[in-house]
Amino acid sequence: MILLNDDPTDLPMPDGVMRTHVFRPAGEGRFPGVVLYSEIYQVTAPIRRLAAFIAGHGYVVAVPEVYHEYEAPGTVLAYDQPGTDRGNDLKFTKPVAGYDADARAVLDFLQSHPACTGRLATVGVCLGGHLALRAALDPRVQASACFYPTDVHSGTLGQGKNDDTMARLVELKAETLFVWGRQDPHVPFAGREAIRARLEEVGARYEWHEVNGAHAFLRDEGYRYDPALFVQTTGWMLDLFARVLNRA
Repeated sequence: MILLNDDPTDLPMPDGVMRTHVFRPAGEGRFPGVVLYSEIYQVTAPIRRLAAFIAGHGYVVAVPEVYHEYEAPGTVLAYDQPGTDRGNDLKFTKPVAGYDADARAVLDFLQSHPACTGRLATVGVCLGGHLALRAALDPRVQASACFYPTDVHSGTLGQGKNDDTMARLVELKAETLFVWGRQDPHVPFAGREAIRARLEEVGARYEWHEVNGAHAFLRDEGYRYDPALFVQTTGWMLDLFARVLNRA
């Protein structure tokens, strides 16, 4: 399927704009909407390729710049130590309420997009996996795919390192896919077990996979990339989206 690679839109926010990159199938038609949340580096080349990959399967994909309050529109942090340090610093600088306000804004935008059917899902990697999960607490979201989401088990997202994601999982109505790398030091076994126990406690509708992969195994740059796991795990995501978002 031919794609429009990127159609950036600056969504008005109280502190300026949140640049949101839109990837969609070319041509006529309306498609379910997917919000893709990036890693701490914002909308890098691997994130763009992931967005185009999802869009190529028949979805309108919106990718917001998560640090828009602190960086100029279009800023991409490098996959190096300074970029990592900056991304991690901003992850714990931005208030959780800011992440939640962003989610409402981008879901509003996507739901009203002329190419969107109004059916919505979220997906994210690393920091974005956590943000995809929080965004899925919005009752409009019907499905969510969370790839190795960080800081959920520890409750340390945002300013003050004191988020309430685990407590709010009782609100999760979206069918949710979790994919973890067993060799990922950011979310150890005990952390994964705590998240799964909470999902069971609240009666969530979820799918759970643990694979032999490192953190960031989906990122198609760097030594941790595992193309076989990319194919396998994104296949689970696409199956979920096709089943839930295209349901009559």
